[in-house]
Amino acid sequence: MSDSPTLSRRHFLKVTAIAGGGLLIAARLELPGSADAAPAAFQPNVFVRMTPDGRVTIVAKNPEIGQGVRTMLPMLIADELDVEWSAVTVEQASFDPTKFSNQFAGGSRATPTEWLPTRRVGAAGRAMLVAAAAKTWAVPASECETAPGLVRHRGSRRSLPYGRLLATAATMPVPDPGQVTLKEPGQFHIIGTRVKDVDLQAIVTGRPLYGIDVTRPGMLYASFVKCPVFGGRVVSANLDEVRARPGIRHAFAVEGGPALAGLLPGVAVVGDSWWQVQKAREVLRVNWDEGDTASQGSEGFAKRAAELGPQPPQRTLRLNGDPATAFGRAAKVVTADYSYPFLAHAQLEPVNFTAHFHDGALEMWGLTQTPESGRGLVADTLGMPPERITIHLTRAGGGFGRRLRNDYLVEAAWIAREVGVPVKLLWTREDDMAHDFYRPAGFHFLKGAVDAGGKVVAWRNHFVSFGEGEHFAPSASLPADEFPAGYVPNLAIESSVMPLGVPTGALRAPGSNGFAFVCQSFLDELALAAGRDPLQFRLDLLADAAGAEPRYVDPKRAIGVLERVREISGWGRHSLPRGTGMGVGFHYCHRGYVAEVVRATVSRAGRLGVDKVWVAADIGSTIINLSRAEQEAQGGALDGLAQALGQEITIERGRAVQSNYDTFRLLRLPQVPPVEVQFVRSDHSPTGLGEPPLPPVIPALVNAIFAATGKRLRSLPVSRHDLSWS
Repeated sequence: MSDSPTLSRRHFLKVTAIAGGGLLIAARLELPGSADAAPAAFQPNVFVRMTPDGRVTIVAKNPEIGQGVRTMLPMLIADELDVEWSAVTVEQASFDPTKFSNQFAGGSRATPTEWLPTRRVGAAGRAMLVAAAAKTWAVPASECETAPGLVRHRGSRRSLPYGRLLATAATMPVPDPGQVTLKEPGQFHIIGTRVKDVDLQAIVTGRPLYGIDVTRPGMLYASFVKCPVFGGRVVSANLDEVRARPGIRHAFAVEGGPALAGLLPGVAVVGDSWWQVQKAREVLRVNWDEGDTASQGSEGFAKRAAELGPQPPQRTLRLNGDPATAFGRAAKVVTADYSYPFLAHAQLEPVNFTAHFHDGALEMWGLTQTPESGRGLVADTLGMPPERITIHLTRAGGGFGRRLRNDYLVEAAWIAREVGVPVKLLWTREDDMAHDFYRPAGFHFLKGAVDAGGKVVAWRNHFVSFGEGEHFAPSASLPADEFPAGYVPNLAIESSVMPLGVPTGALRAPGSNGFAFVCQSFLDELALAAGRDPLQFRLDLLADAAGAEPRYVDPKRAIGVLERVREISGWGRHSLPRGTGMGVGFHYCHRGYVAEVVRATVSRAGRLGVDKVWVAADIGSTIINLSRAEQEAQGGALDGLAQALGQEITIERGRAVQSNYDTFRLLRLPQVPPVEVQFVRSDHSPTGLGEPPLPPVIPALVNAIFAATGKRLRSLPVSRHDLSWS
């Protein structure tokens, strides 16, 4: 298993002089077979601008959704370029596929994708500055070295600041970034340190940064009202009455289409202020054709899953050994049914976008995690060339996968074309909750067995989910190599699906945010049946080579984080009072290995408090920004706790019941425990932290509740259960 990204294009640089004696470094990607092509065939990737006064401007190309990429990627360039971080200014790039590649946010992929290519940009620039100094002094470049912001000649002890070398550097032969010398980890002076978010001052002082802050001259405000039942169509609406409201300029129906991720049917209301638009919505009356989804609901899904679970599965995703025979010979067999609900993304900033259609072109402002897909969707829906659409990326107040979908972009674009002036589409919190792409609910019917020695010998999971035939609904699948696949000799992963009209999609640690709860909770049940310590039980399972290859999970790295979390949490070393328990969870996802321990206390009356969380994470050899990495790990664990404790979306008559934070509860400050984070360094390329810390905390919590109360929770959220004990 390799953590290194595969590069399908060869990187190279173009360096030019700019006005005032400055230097522009453009890192480019050469398409296969284009070595002799004209410059128009090349795609710039990252730009670095240097000026004689010592200032360095680095362009951040990726969308910033709170994961710190706008700081982290420029850190890589700045360190390899060998400049002081205090000299760096970061600028946000607009979406531009003719200049940049991989402009997206999601899947914790920024670090593994950019770790080498982005560093090479800085290293190549450093090499050219060294060459410029060597030419100035008429000495070999091998006798020169850099310190932050300057080049030194070792023999004569001469030095020149970068600012005096820029004009000469622009004339130097451009090195192939694939051949440049990168710094060794011991030479880093920015990478691996604690660096504040480049937007921190603006955030805490309330300066405009986000899509919700965008204003344009002559801008109107828009709201787009859709059927509360997903995919419902407009039959009629009292549009004249709405248009008569103060400040309302337009009100019109949009026919839309059936694609849940595209432009759906609805009613647009456009006015001078957002408040006036919302007041006009109060008098809007729409007669909807609700469609077939109105017959669907969470209660019906659970009932149908209960019917399908004991039946033969519709298909087998993975089969190793002979589970049926192994169950018959086992010392102990455990069965359990687990389930988890639909979840909303619930990001603090509701989705929004500003658009202006003029002169046959469309200009847009806001944040999408997938700007290339968003532009394509808008172009297809409006029937216009993608090249006529410009997307300016802002910062986002959260994403968590919601902004992978671009339905709100196409709504803003459609409305802007209709009204002909700049329009800001801003959803309400209730819109955001009612028209999300939810984490799918899931139902797992499990059977496991241990032999007389306490070893897991058989595992069966009949996963009941959503889809049609052999196709799962978006984000509703179960990978065939999901742990403990590869570690149990007799294993069956099976699936059956139900039809679904509810939109689903990726939510932070997609799939894993449910699977870890199921797998790691059931492992605790098997450990209990075997009479074994739960943490040691996992270590023994990972160390056992009797499972079936291939293995998705690297046992050495998994064991490493489990041993570290055992050490830092004091697992098994303390006697806990009644009502207090410790639970453990481990998961591998998005190239990261994380183990977590939760200590929780439950009063006799059933009041739950989370005392502390310990996190041990292996995301490779280097932690790029230690402050941000700790924050990501802490935030992921707290986000997982919030999901487990009280979050669910219930579907009734084809619509979401929960509509705001009063019924879909985020973690409140009194509920927040201390979260201690330690990183296990391994000999692998660095990977991301957006997803991996979330999944393990959920089973660690429910396992801690069992240790404290003896009550096994097999469904979420925890708030649905009576935790009282005597």
